[in-house]
Amino acid sequence: MKQVTVKNKHLSLEVLEYGAIIRKLKFRNSENSWTEVSVNLESPEDYLSDPLAIGACVGRFAGRLSGGVLKLNGKAYPLTHTEGITLHGGDRGFSRRYWTLQSATESPEKSEVILKYRSDHLEEGFPGTLDVTVTYTLLKNTLIIRHEATTDRPTVVNLTNHTYFKIDSQPLIAHYQLQINALKRAETDSRRLPTGQLPEVSGTAFDFLQERRLGEFTMDTPFLLQSNGDFAARLTSAVSGIRLTVRTNQPGLVVYTPENFAGICFETQNLPDAPRFDHFPDARLNPGETYINESQFIFDSVR
Repeated sequence: MKQVTVKNKHLSLEVLEYGAIIRKLKFRNSENSWTEVSVNLESPEDYLSDPLAIGACVGRFAGRLSGGVLKLNGKAYPLTHTEGITLHGGDRGFSRRYWTLQSATESPEKSEVILKYRSDHLEEGFPGTLDVTVTYTLLKNTLIIRHEATTDRPTVVNLTNHTYFKIDSQPLIAHYQLQINALKRAETDSRRLPTGQLPEVSGTAFDFLQERRLGEFTMDTPFLLQSNGDFAARLTSAVSGIRLTVRTNQPGLVVYTPENFAGICFETQNLPDAPRFDHFPDARLNPGETYINESQFIFDSVR
């Protein structure tokens, strides 16, 4: 299994060709020492059986699609599914595929890793041959993740990265301070499928418009981001003094905090099951168009 490590003055990044996985991410803190800021497994081979898609590129459609069938332009495409739910692109998805490591470059300020993958027509049931590029760029204290995709047939695309961030050495994350720039969320049912309702978060357990302690509250929650917001989310640890700011060009953010797990996932993406609802952001991609999901993960010290 191929892997590559690049770094600059502020960040160090290790990437696997399998799943285009971010295996390790480190930040040079205010005390000039390196801090692990992502959850990682002990060895690269451990990712072959990882059920949480830790650090991986998730697709062809991140999140959940319902019904086991994609209906597009009057055609029905049966998708791989489990009890009617296609999760993160199907049985394997992009997170369980070997990508091609295109290039890796390093400099004191900007370093970069580029990987490519071709998803064949009807892979996992999705229409269109999809050519995908993921670029990981370290620019000063920022990790930029850019997903790009083109297709030869009309299809749907929703890509994201599935890194679990952990910004101190504590065993759990209840003490983290979290802020999410979203007035609404996508309501989900008992199977975590969107109902189509977009309720306001104000005054509810999902209200993180003002920074507050995460506590024991766990989420697997799609938020509809404010289009004019300066950032999507902010995460701060008083223990380490590290702050993570998330920015994205995407309309949605899924925040995932597995129970009794020391990590938080910020999945910048479209809303899950978007093809099912006309009032959700459009997830279609046509020939001649380029899908772009670009997100920034900015680390700094607040003390």
